[in-house]
Amino acid sequence: MAFFKRLVKPDPEKERQLREQIEAEGGLEKNDLLAMILAATVTILPVVAIVLGVIVLLMCLIF
Repeated sequence: MAFFKRLVKPDPEKERQLREQIEAEGGLEKNDLLAMILAATVTILPVVAIVLGVIVLLMCLIF
């Protein structure tokens, strides 16, 4: 599988450098995690609701 050949194993040195860069630029703010969770929820929930609605509609039409 070509996809697995393209995957690169994580490099601990690069990860450490990235963490240091983030901290040097000010790091994450206090409510960043909450904002990321809310953004993901607002993005995913409507899609899930639409998919479930389509499934329910199809089930109503079939039975």
